[in-house]
Amino acid sequence: MKSAVLFVILSLLVNPVVMLAQNKIGLFDNHTDIGIDKNKGIAQYRADKQLYIIAGSGENMWSTNDHFQYLWTTLQGDFILRAEVNFLGDGVDPHRKTGWSVRNNLNSNSAHVSATVHGDGLTSLQYRRAPGNDTEEVQSPDEAPDVIQLERRGNLFIMSTARFGEEFTTVQIEELELDKEVYVGLFMCSHNTEVIEAASYRNVRIIKPAPENITAYSEYIGSNLELLNIETGLRQVLYYSAHSIQAPNWTPDGEKLIYNSKGLLFTYDLEDNLIEPLNTGFANNNNNDHVLTFDGELLGISHHNNDDGWASSIYYLPAKGDSVPVKVTKEGVGASYLHGWSPDKKSMIFTGDRNGQYDIYSVNVRTGKEKQLTNQKTLDDGSEFSPDGKYIFFNSSRTGKMKLWRMDPDGKNKVQLTHDEYNDWFPHVSPDMKWIVFISFPKDIDPGDHPFYKHCLIRLMPYEGGTPKVIAYIYGGQGTMNVPSWSPDSKKIAFVTNSQ
Repeated sequence: MKSAVLFVILSLLVNPVVMLAQNKIGLFDNHTDIGIDKNKGIAQYRADKQLYIIAGSGENMWSTNDHFQYLWTTLQGDFILRAEVNFLGDGVDPHRKTGWSVRNNLNSNSAHVSATVHGDGLTSLQYRRAPGNDTEEVQSPDEAPDVIQLERRGNLFIMSTARFGEEFTTVQIEELELDKEVYVGLFMCSHNTEVIEAASYRNVRIIKPAPENITAYSEYIGSNLELLNIETGLRQVLYYSAHSIQAPNWTPDGEKLIYNSKGLLFTYDLEDNLIEPLNTGFANNNNNDHVLTFDGELLGISHHNNDDGWASSIYYLPAKGDSVPVKVTKEGVGASYLHGWSPDKKSMIFTGDRNGQYDIYSVNVRTGKEKQLTNQKTLDDGSEFSPDGKYIFFNSSRTGKMKLWRMDPDGKNKVQLTHDEYNDWFPHVSPDMKWIVFISFPKDIDPGDHPFYKHCLIRLMPYEGGTPKVIAYIYGGQGTMNVPSWSPDSKKIAFVTNSQ
């Protein structure tokens, strides 16, 4: 007897699905029933929501053999697999299970490691060391997570799970010798040969991380340009580039994103997906500190100036480009990294290398006169005005970890806003002034550094302060969201993640 869940699946798939050459299903190469003789499963991809749905039967995934429906692709070397999982329907057997499985082959007795969540909430990292061996497991203290991540680092496999919005709980297996070339994919097992059960999977990512010996700011891996719906947590990949693309701004008219790559700026049209270069004239060595005025009329940039020893200097030009940039900071004073405009467009705020330390300064756009707003031996960075001009938000490592702070526009009345063990960078205030979104780097990195290619969190907190919540689990870091990136309606943000 097939479960009524199958009819739910079919109703979800009334919209067209993407079926590419060679039966590709979204990110995956194909789908297969492993060890199943009847009640064949299905796997489909709903392109409009970048959503996968898998329905499968199977006696179990345990002991010496596994039986399940498998949506798979093939990989070599290290990787990170991540998805948000939702069982469909109440289920017949509480031991139905889903998650990620990494296997040497498509045989039911294959050596494997699987990040598994059961219908009753049990969460475990299951593995079989050799073909036909009994299955072993490491149980997680996490219960009924809906975010499942499985990472390979050589013979080390790490399962990280969470209920969406919370921090990861992690368990791992060391010295598990699987092939370098493996099958990886999502699976569904009903734990009952007479039943088909199903689950949906969103925000699915297959990530090839940077090699450990990569040279920062000299070697790069590829980039995904993404949008995130703040309310639902649904993410959409707009564009993948083999180049490093960084720091998307969202134009106030809601029509385009602006990002940098290889020293130049580009626009991405959100309606027709057209990418075009943004002409910044002689400024062809721009970093990821580019900021639009609140009205979208002007674009501030940080360009590494040959006349100033290749130090970063601040300029502005019309947001449409095609104009000679106007220099704001003076030569010979030290590097300047733009982060914000005042709402009246009369001043910019930036991180300046002055007197042997990095502090936050404002500069008069017309006269170039600077005013120092912070004065700390430790790093202050990431400054941004609130839309009403009442506050400047920034990040500072003055209390040990890099944390978010707020101060008055004249630098007075500094208040710390975040207090946990993460390293928080780049606070961005929503246009409706209800939220602050920011990126949190791992707890164990140098608080003064915001490196590329790390496991990071995008977090959200109320404008007035409060406990942050996770809204995205990402592989990224430097260049992910260095600049203001809210949609004008305060419903979405744009950002960049990374993968080879």
